[in-house]
Amino acid sequence: MDKATRILVVDDELGIREGCRRALTPQGFEVDVAENAAVGLRKLRETPFDVLLLDVMMPGMSGLEMLEQVRQFAPELIVIIITGYATIEMAVKAIQQGAQDFIAKPFTAERLVQIINRELERQQLRREAARAQALEEETRELARAKAELERLDAIESRFMLTLVHILRAPVAVLQNSVQLILKGYVPPEEQPEVLAQVDRRAGELLTTLDDLLLLAYLKEGIGLAKPSPTSLAATLEEALVELRNEAEQRHIAVTLDLADQPTVVANPKHLKALWWNLLSNAIRYTPHGGQVTVSLRADAGREQAIGTVSDTGIGIPPAEIPHIFEEFYRTLEAKEMQETGTGLGLPIVQKIVEMYGGTIEVESEVGQGSTFRFTLPLAQSGE
Repeated sequence: MDKATRILVVDDELGIREGCRRALTPQGFEVDVAENAAVGLRKLRETPFDVLLLDVMMPGMSGLEMLEQVRQFAPELIVIIITGYATIEMAVKAIQQGAQDFIAKPFTAERLVQIINRELERQQLRREAARAQALEEETRELARAKAELERLDAIESRFMLTLVHILRAPVAVLQNSVQLILKGYVPPEEQPEVLAQVDRRAGELLTTLDDLLLLAYLKEGIGLAKPSPTSLAATLEEALVELRNEAEQRHIAVTLDLADQPTVVANPKHLKALWWNLLSNAIRYTPHGGQVTVSLRADAGREQAIGTVSDTGIGIPPAEIPHIFEEFYRTLEAKEMQETGTGLGLPIVQKIVEMYGGTIEVESEVGQGSTFRFTLPLAQSGE
């Protein structure tokens, strides 16, 4: 059963109050009355009403003054002004302050009921329109969520396909090499060479898994040590120690330009991984006899450290640059020069830089080389 509409009549004339009660009660409305604004405000705060019939000219607080207070705590309440001093100016003022309608004294019971029902219908239409709008917005949100889920599913599918493809090659080589030895197809004198190949492939596989694990940790914030003031130059030297043999084997000259020794607040392992991946890419994709230049300086004005790794390598086509920070992405030129590679080094670099509030940018020209430049906030005194 629907709840009856509750109406409060606030008027200083007893005849108006009781007349409204007699006219509205037979129509199924629940009617209460108040002889002045103070009593009306108290009743509105104590009991929820649907409609307020409000006289404008009352001793003490006027109807418009009461309306101003009512709108502060009952914005949905239907307010109909009733007065014997109806003017266009008063009607406009009442509407501006939040009244829905205006009825002049004297009025008939039929006219009063007609206006109240009309305003109730309008309110119902407004509520239905608001519900329809909310439903439409919810539908749009669901559509956006569905599209996002589909996009994520597609990304996950591509991720899995790429991962399987990357991992399958070294595993297949490992299995094939072991089976050849087990079945006696490899003479004893050739086994060391085959085992060396197995060792290389196993190393590639472990590198891929290590990169995947590090990237997952960075994304999820798992197992992250507390950042501390760390020397960028010291972590650069650690990375160079591990890559020096590879650079020498490829006859790549690595030149350092350490103008400053900036300190940043970060996990030292992350800074080492940052340098290692930039340097490893520069060395791997620079032809024999090329050069890699590393610079490091502090910009005190901007309170940031700036690290740069430049090479004289194969370069990156302009159309490929927007994609190089995507997981597993490798350019055609990179694949032709180096058969193996995870395509995770630059995503790891980008994640580390962004995690510590820095930026990274790249400049490259095909056949001339590439320059990767990153910034990180300098450690402040006391950090």
